[in-house]
Amino acid sequence: MPAFSPSIPELPGLWRGQDWLGAPQPVVPSGHAALDAVLPAGGWPLGALCELLLAPAARSEWALVLPALAARLGQAGGYAVLVAPPLEPFAPALQAAGLPPERLCWVRPAAGRPGDAALAAAWACEQALRCRDVRAVLAWLPQATAPVLRRLQLAAVQHRQLLWVVRPVQARLAASPAPLRLWLQAAQQALQVQVLKRRGPPVERPVALPAGPALLRQVLAAQAQRRRQMQRQLLPQAGPGADVAPGVPMSEDFHGNAALAGMAAAAL
Repeated sequence: MPAFSPSIPELPGLWRGQDWLGAPQPVVPSGHAALDAVLPAGGWPLGALCELLLAPAARSEWALVLPALAARLGQAGGYAVLVAPPLEPFAPALQAAGLPPERLCWVRPAAGRPGDAALAAAWACEQALRCRDVRAVLAWLPQATAPVLRRLQLAAVQHRQLLWVVRPVQARLAASPAPLRLWLQAAQQALQVQVLKRRGPPVERPVALPAGPALLRQVLAAQAQRRRQMQRQLLPQAGPGADVAPGVPMSEDFHGNAALAGMAAAAL
């Protein structure tokens, strides 16, 4: 068998098996050391579709991507686009994790004929990937077909963007053009991540990430801080040591509780 010739041109769309550890593709560290150890080049790939597969009620994707999302926007600036999230993001929790809510653009496709919302969501993903000020796209596309995923993969490669697509766990049985596919399962005090597909040898065992409790503490701390701020606004004339009567309703007690429950689901 002839030896590998270095004269073969380095094509952006061509991947060689021997490059899986030292691939030239840039990455963003995931913020989870155990996960980075099994991801090619040690992080989320820039310019590739990352597919996250989980049960509809799990809501484990935030615990997985939030550290990298916050670091990405903190270092490179710009914005992150959320396409068709099932729940409204809970701003205090994002702020506590280092992700300013004003850096998020929430896209909710209009409901119409069956299938229209899915096509609109895929179109929004492509447009976001082309935007110069966008640094990452997180999309929930439960009805995405293989051709749609292929278009998103090509767009991510062309524009060197960070792209996560959340899909139902049943999709793991079907083929996908995504170079990286992860199956997320919430476990007690941990998040189990099974690498179904990556560029390189298979990963036999799932990776356990202690994602839940830390995220829940951030959410609760952020909620308590917001409540104190609201109390001070309600009593502008009160002295610094004044007490607030219990039972005063705060807006955040009603707004975003569904999202709070979803983001903390991995911890329960």
